[in-house]
Formats: sequence, structure tokens, C-alpha cells
Amino acid sequence: MSEITLRTDIDADRTKVYEALNTHDGLTGWWTTGVNREGEVLLFDFPEIPEPFRLRRDRADKEKIVWTSIGAFPPHWSGTVVTWQLTDIPEETGTRVDFRHAGFAADDPDLPHTDDTWSRLMTRLKQYAETGTAQPFFTL
Repeated sequence: MSEITLRTDIDADRTKVYEALNTHDGLTGWWTTGVNREGEVLLFDFPEIPEPFRLRRDRADKEKIVWTSIGAFPPHWSGTVVTWQLTDIPEETGTRVDFRHAGFAADDPDLPHTDDTWSRLMTRLKQYAETGTAQPFFTL
């Protein structure tokens, strides 16, 4: 199995980062304006995509947020797990985000594109948490 791992240091306290990853306003501030929820299932809509990405929120606290992809779309995400580990930055202020998206097939041809998109999204997350200015990567 293959995975994507990224580390981003954000000059914002852990509460701000947690809210950016775990609230409607937070998620629409950096990822997509198409965020809905059915219980603990987050629905993410994107332009020109026929159905929402369905991610079940398995854990959400100020140390770790874990989502499991439970939808059939996109097919290569099915069963993958997204983890956001939040810690203090050693000897500095701010929050370190260790991101992991695991469970992709070893030969997944979409992995490079997914990796690139997550890298761009982490930059948007950082900007949003540090400034509070919404700049979602995807808008409907």
C-alpha cells in the first residue's frame, strides 16, 4: 500500500488549526466551498465531480483528526484513511501538522496527482489558519 505524508508548520495555535480541520467554516475556508455533513460523515463537493467525496470522521480532537473514505468516489480513495496529527512545534510557537493519507494501491496511477493536490491544500490550510482569510482551493 502507498501513502502520502506531508509536514506543515503553521504559525497559529492548535485551536485555530483544529477548527480549520473540523468545522464547516474552517473546511470551506481552505479546501472547498462544497462541504456538508450527515452525522459523522463529511461530504465534499468539487466542481465537475459527479458525486461528493464521503469521509467518515472517526476521531476529532486537538491532537488527532482521522477520516476514512467510505464513498465509491473517487474509486482510488475508497477505504483510504486521512490523518492529521497536531503537535506543538519544538522550541517555537505554532502548530505542526503531520498529514498522512494512507491505503492507496501500490500501483495507483492517480497518486502523483493526489499528492500534488494535498501539497497545495496544505499551503491553503496554513494560510487560512494563520490569517483567517478564506481562500478555498475549490469553489462551486
